[in-house]
Amino acid sequence: MPTAPRSSRRVFDGAVVGLDLEDWGAGFEHEVVRHPGAAAILPVTPAGEVVLVRQWRPAIRDRLVEIPAGLLDVDGEDALTCAARELREETGYRYGSIEFLGGYYASVGFTDEYVHLFLARTLDEPEGQPEEGIELLRKPFDEMVAAARGGKVRDVKTAYALLLAAARG
Repeated sequence: MPTAPRSSRRVFDGAVVGLDLEDWGAGFEHEVVRHPGAAAILPVTPAGEVVLVRQWRPAIRDRLVEIPAGLLDVDGEDALTCAARELREETGYRYGSIEFLGGYYASVGFTDEYVHLFLARTLDEPEGQPEEGIELLRKPFDEMVAAARGGKVRDVKTAYALLLAAARG
């Protein structure tokens, strides 16, 4: 299989994503969603609780419980800085320490979106309010890891971050 398409043309430019139509030869065209990437952060309080956000997600027409996350869409901002900003904006919390957990490609069948995952040890209490439309939840870390292991966490970035953090001990 070739490592690059014969040709690629942009067929859509949106506010967040672009869509390229790639010619791979032998009548094989592939649609690829180009995405800027994202950073997500698993906040754990000194009391051992995970800080989660519940917010409306139009794509699934439902509210979803997840860890704070955001697009890498600020010029010059790296993934760690983005994760810290999203933690502050979405929850009002700041971190005492932060570390890289890992990352993943969201859905390689059609997009190049890559999500960087971080673990934050937060300060005791939030210093600000969550963004409008976000409901904060605090759940015991062990309870959330068990939920992830049991297939009960519907958001992949949240489940994966919990499992990666639990594996570190």
